[in-house]
Amino acid sequence: MSSKNANSPRARRRPWSITARLTVLFSASSFALLLAGGLFLYWDLARQLDRKDMQFLADKVYVLRAVLHDRPGDKAALDEETRLEGAARRFNRYYSRVLDEQYRVIAETPGLDELVKVSAFPEPVSPGAPPGYPVEYKTSSGKTFSLVAAWAQVGGNGPRRIVQVALDATSEETVLATYRRNMAVMLVLGFALATVAGRVVAKRSLAPLDDITRAARGITAERLNARVGREAWPRELTQLAAAFDDMLLRLEDSFRRLSQFSADIAHELRTPITNFLTESQVTLSRIRPSEEYQAVLESGVEEFTRLAQMVDTLLFLARAENSQRRVERVAFDARKEVETVLEFHRAAAEESGVALQCNGRVTICADAILFQRAISNLLTNAVRYTPHGGRVVVTLLQDADGGGEVTVADTGQGIAADHLPHIFERFYRPDPSRTQKTGGFGLGLALVKSIMALHSGEATVASELGKGTTVILRFPPARAAGQS
Repeated sequence: MSSKNANSPRARRRPWSITARLTVLFSASSFALLLAGGLFLYWDLARQLDRKDMQFLADKVYVLRAVLHDRPGDKAALDEETRLEGAARRFNRYYSRVLDEQYRVIAETPGLDELVKVSAFPEPVSPGAPPGYPVEYKTSSGKTFSLVAAWAQVGGNGPRRIVQVALDATSEETVLATYRRNMAVMLVLGFALATVAGRVVAKRSLAPLDDITRAARGITAERLNARVGREAWPRELTQLAAAFDDMLLRLEDSFRRLSQFSADIAHELRTPITNFLTESQVTLSRIRPSEEYQAVLESGVEEFTRLAQMVDTLLFLARAENSQRRVERVAFDARKEVETVLEFHRAAAEESGVALQCNGRVTICADAILFQRAISNLLTNAVRYTPHGGRVVVTLLQDADGGGEVTVADTGQGIAADHLPHIFERFYRPDPSRTQKTGGFGLGLALVKSIMALHSGEATVASELGKGTTVILRFPPARAAGQS
C-alpha cells in the first residue's frame, strides 16, 4: 500500500516553490481586486444611466400631462410636443404618443409606429402616479428603447388620455458595451502586469532565503564554528537564522563530544588490550611454568571483565538517550532500597576505613532497579575517593510537592570548580591518573545523569576541594512522573 502511494502521480508531483505560490497569490488577488472594482464601476455606470433615462421619461410624461390638462383644446401645442420636440433632437432622441381610451392615436412623433407598436408599451399608471421604472424594448434592427406609459386627464373633468413615451437608449448600450470591452482588456493587462510584478516582488523578498541557503551550504564538518548570523536578515527571518545558529551550536557541541567520546573509547579499549597482548606475547616467548600461564589468564580475565562492564555501561547510556525509551515507575520506600545498596558496599567501605550512614525516609516513584544502580554508582565513587577515617552520608528528604530528594555526601578530597560543569560527561575524569589507579572509567556519573533523565528528574553536584563532594538527585512527584 505504501509503495503504491509512493509511486502515485500525486506523490511524484513536484511541490510548488514559494516564489510560484506568492506569484499566483499576488496575481489572483490583483485580478480579483481589479474585477471587483470594474464590476462595481460598471454597475454604478449602468445605474446612473438608468436613473437619467427614468428621470428624462418622467419629465416628458409630466410635460404631456400638463399640456393635456392645462390646454385641452390646443391641438397645436400637443402636436408641437409630440411631433416637433422629439424629432428635432439629434442626440438623445425620444418619441411620444397620445391615445384615447380606445387606444386610438391622437398624436405621435413621426416614425414611432414603425419603431415601437402601441402594444409594446407597458400598462399605463394612474393619472397622479409617476411612470416608474421604464421597460426595455429591442427592435428588429437592434435598437434599444426605454418605454413608459401613463394616464393623463384632459382639462378638469374631461376624458382621459394615454401618454406613451419611448427613449432611444442605443447609445447608452454602446457605452456599456465599450466599457465591458475596455474592462476585459484592463483585466487581461492587469493580470499580466500583476504576474510579472508578483514574481519580481517574490524573488526580491525571498532573496534572503537564498543567502541563508548559500551560508548553510558553506558549513561543513570542518567549519561547524561558522554561523549564519541574525543581524543582517529581515525581521521575519531573524528567528529562523537564530534557530539555525542554535542548531549549529548544538551540532558543534555534539560533534566535539562524539569525537572526544570516540577517542576516549579507543583509548580505554586499547590500553587493556595492549597490556594483555604484550603480557601474552612475553609469556609465550618461551616455555614457562603453568602458574605463570594461569597468572596471565587471570590478569586477562580481570581486564576483559572491566571492558565488559564498560561496554555494558555504554550500551545502557545509548539506550537511555533514546527518547522513546520508557521506564516502569512504582512508588516505593527509598530507605529500604538505599539500605540494600549500603549493605552491598559496606565491606569495601570498612576495608577502606570509610563509614556509611543513611538518614531520613522518603517515598519516590521510580524504577527500583535503576534507582539502586544510580545510588550504587554514587556510593562507589564516594567510597573510592574518600580517605581513611572519612564518611559517606545518604540523606533522604520528601519535598512539599510530593517529589523526593536523595543526597549522597562524602568527606573526600573534593573536585575543583572548573571541573564541575563537565563532571557528568562520559569518560570525563578530573584526575585521569588517579582514576586509572582506582579502576574507574569516568562513566559512573554519566550513567547517573541518564537514569535521572529517564525519570524526568535532575542530578546536581556541589564540591569543594579538601571538604568533599555532594550529589543531589531530585525525583519528580508521582503525578508528574506519570505524565512525562
